[in-house]
Amino acid sequence: MKGEIVPLSLLPIGSAAKVKELTADGNVRRRMLDLGLIINTRVEAMQKSPSGDPTAYQIRGAVIALRSEEASKIFVEEN
Repeated sequence: MKGEIVPLSLLPIGSAAKVKELTADGNVRRRMLDLGLIINTRVEAMQKSPSGDPTAYQIRGAVIALRSEEASKIFVEEN
C-alpha cells in the first residue's frame, strides 16, 4: 500500500499517511480544512469504536473521530 493513494477510511489502525486530496464539497470540506486536513498533513489511524464507526485519527496533535463516510472523501498516501 505504500506509495498508493487510498481513501483514509481504508488506512489500517496504527498506520500513518499524508493527506493528498479532499473530494468533499461545501460545509463538509470547510470542516475538514478547519480540522487541519490540508495537503501533506500527517494523519494516523488510532482506533475504531466498538461498533466499527467512527474511527479516531490523530491530526496535528489532536485526536478526531471521523465517520467512514467522511473519511472516504479524504485521500492519503501511506508513509
